[in-house]
Amino acid sequence: MSDPADDAELIARSTLGHYDRHADDYWQGTRDHDVSQNISALLSFIEIEPPFELLDFGCGPGRDLKTLKDMGHRPTGLEGAARPAAMAREFSGCTVLEQNFLDLDLPPARFDGVFANASLFHVPARLLPEVLGKLFAALKPGGVLFSSNPRGNGQEGWNGERYGSYHDLGGWRRYMTGAGFVELTHYYRPFGLPREQQTWLASAWRRPAS
Repeated sequence: MSDPADDAELIARSTLGHYDRHADDYWQGTRDHDVSQNISALLSFIEIEPPFELLDFGCGPGRDLKTLKDMGHRPTGLEGAARPAAMAREFSGCTVLEQNFLDLDLPPARFDGVFANASLFHVPARLLPEVLGKLFAALKPGGVLFSSNPRGNGQEGWNGERYGSYHDLGGWRRYMTGAGFVELTHYYRPFGLPREQQTWLASAWRRPAS
């Protein structure tokens, strides 16, 4: 990977272009992934009675969006790449906002939970505080954000056409608490493997109620 780039427009265009061009292959490769542990981690910390208003942030072709809908919740998808966004609408029957992560326009205090599964790592570290701030504002007071990202040691840069930022727990905590969130839990995936083989860091965070 190269050194971090400064051009947010290039990062968005290249990363989203990759997912657009490979949407069908990505769907076939991920449609059967079991992320029930992550979905449970989000839902278990929401303290109101269901159904919940949820944002699937980076919903891709709609796998988890449909799961959340089938569970009886009211999910909205958000996807920056046009082809996956269209696939998600068709597959889930849900509203899908077509928005670049780096140029979000979200309603304030709308959602009980945000499910950011394998998505926030595409945000350059220097822009992460702004993006997290917008997600914080889109949550209702007391709402919960779940994130799962490939972990690293704070490095970032290009991996082919895609840009990524790879945080360890300490670094991720600094970004999340800096945005105002309170930590609820964290764990590593895949479950049951030695830590060096658990390449994903999952965590849940609350927007304080007051």
